[in-house]
Amino acid sequence: MKEKIYDRERAVRYARRWAIGRNPVYYDFEKLGGDCTNFVSQCLYAGSEVMNFTPVMGWYYRSLGDRTAAWTGVEYLYNFLVNNRSVGPYARIVAQDAVMPGDIVQLGRADGDFYHSPIITAVFPEILVCAHSFDALDRPLSSYFYENIRFLHIEGVRV
Repeated sequence: MKEKIYDRERAVRYARRWAIGRNPVYYDFEKLGGDCTNFVSQCLYAGSEVMNFTPVMGWYYRSLGDRTAAWTGVEYLYNFLVNNRSVGPYARIVAQDAVMPGDIVQLGRADGDFYHSPIITAVFPEILVCAHSFDALDRPLSSYFYENIRFLHIEGVRV
């Protein structure tokens, strides 16, 4: 299987372009539990240009009715990224000081229930993120309230 570089700049450009709007190519999941992970998946796709069309366990979007849970669900995206050994982007958990623009942060409760997925758009002088479900354009990560946090560093893309 071949590897390609994750285009972080392209992912960040996409995030900033659509942070306060909605790309009409994708369904807006705001009224179906939130749009944050759908938005992050769009950003990841912009930077990777590869989907994983494995039924159930893959990561893809064709339409509202033809997508995987990993495209729109916080835990499902996490599980896909850290366990993906096939086509598409893959990630590992890192410490906050190891993140880069284009990486994903997930916010959660003390009990380990993660509920929000913003994308990192800058790391200096502080971490800034873009997100949907409370739309945010370069919002300081420090302005969020959460009990648990994890950082997913996108290592690369398999094609």
